[in-house]
Amino acid sequence: MASSSSKIQRTIARQQEKISEGQYYEAHQQLRVIASRYVKQENWVAATDILHGGALALLEAGQGGSGGDLAVFLVDVYRKSKQEYEAGPRGELFLFFYLVTISILRAFPRAEPTKKKFVDDVVAWSSTASEHPQGDPQLHHVAGSIFAQECEPYEAERHLALGTKDSPEQLAGVEYDWYSQDESHTAPLYAARAIFPYLLTGNLRSASKAHLIFTSRLSTYNKSLSVQEVSSKSSDMRVYPSLPLLNFLGLLLLAIQRGSSDLYKQLAKHYAPHVKEVGVWDDALAQIGETYFGIRIPQQGNPLFDMMGSMMGFGGSPKPKEKPKSAEVPTPPVADVD
Repeated sequence: MASSSSKIQRTIARQQEKISEGQYYEAHQQLRVIASRYVKQENWVAATDILHGGALALLEAGQGGSGGDLAVFLVDVYRKSKQEYEAGPRGELFLFFYLVTISILRAFPRAEPTKKKFVDDVVAWSSTASEHPQGDPQLHHVAGSIFAQECEPYEAERHLALGTKDSPEQLAGVEYDWYSQDESHTAPLYAARAIFPYLLTGNLRSASKAHLIFTSRLSTYNKSLSVQEVSSKSSDMRVYPSLPLLNFLGLLLLAIQRGSSDLYKQLAKHYAPHVKEVGVWDDALAQIGETYFGIRIPQQGNPLFDMMGSMMGFGGSPKPKEKPKSAEVPTPPVADVD
């Protein structure tokens, strides 16, 4: 085993030397041939080591296409290995593949097209080799966080919505940062982009956390925004007189927590004119009404899959002219509230 490992390391070192000399095509082709040989031998660890080392070397040399090709080939090795992708103390293969995947993902240059294919492929593989039919949550979280840092909000949304318990903070940050470049009255539209995905997947806790983080930042960074604290024996809530739809979102979460279909119906009726102005919340709210309150509403298609697939309709506003400059929430200028 030690001899085999040394042989692999020497092979990787030779190809890294070629890459450092600018012989990218030759190194790429030889790495592919060597990895294919190990795949035929069903030596999955050796094939993974070769592709991992080669992909990293090429990506770090700025060869996104060639490095990305080896990364995608690596996912094919995962599939062919037919090993279960397990987390926990028994999941040695999980840990090995996970660390390899994350190191490659972080090495991709920004805007490299094969990065999205690599992420989609590895998430799709994890969905068939694990107990998570929508893909491993930790992979979603890491991928979403990287896309957020690289100012790719739509890709960040897709993955953070299916991530871990830490994802709501990231997603709320992405949406607030995006909102800070838009008009002050659009805050509820961006808040909804962080809340609806979690509600549509039955994750009330994450939806509530995203709402709390978004509204806390909204209050902190917009000192001129009028906010009223409303308290009762069972709950506390912030009310925004100038942002009725933001109040609707908070009350919607409260109605779900209480399991009160009557409260939901009252909210739907009271805020109907405002929701109508948004224009694209209807399907999401119909699904929420059915999921949490048993209110069957005739629908066309499947809004859950449609919206989770595109992640384009939650905000209800056109695309901002620019993507966020940073995934970390800056301190924006105080916004004037209509």
